[in-house]
Amino acid sequence: MSTPQRSDYGHFLQIPTRWGDLDALGHVNNTNFFVFDESVRLDYFGLFSRDNPRFWKEEGLILANLGCDFVAQLHHPSTVEAGFRIARLGRSSMKTEAGMFVGDKLVAVTRGTLVWFDYTQQKPAPIPDYVRQGIRSRERIAPEEG
Repeated sequence: MSTPQRSDYGHFLQIPTRWGDLDALGHVNNTNFFVFDESVRLDYFGLFSRDNPRFWKEEGLILANLGCDFVAQLHHPSTVEAGFRIARLGRSSMKTEAGMFVGDKLVAVTRGTLVWFDYTQQKPAPIPDYVRQGIRSRERIAPEEG
């Protein structure tokens, strides 16, 4: 896997660190990177919820998996610039990647799996075409598909 670069991402969210994010050693605690991922992920998919009143009510995404590579220490105060992208589109799932940067320095990378979900039937469903098209239109690197 190659090291993510800022230019890989078409969607960014600025997230300021908070005093309460620190651990006993004075670093931003590792659990916060999962919260940063959640923030940028929900911001990315906000486009779909604005255009579709059923999104998050009848259909949407559920998180199936999320992991993090911690690349560098993060200290407070900082502003994390979290970039988000869809790396792969499957039939009903997608692989995500979020790069967390301070300036041009990569501090962490999260990679996860999201599943398109029918909330009324409580089961996975194929990713709708409007979602696929919306993702393709905003990615700097075309997602793998298959």
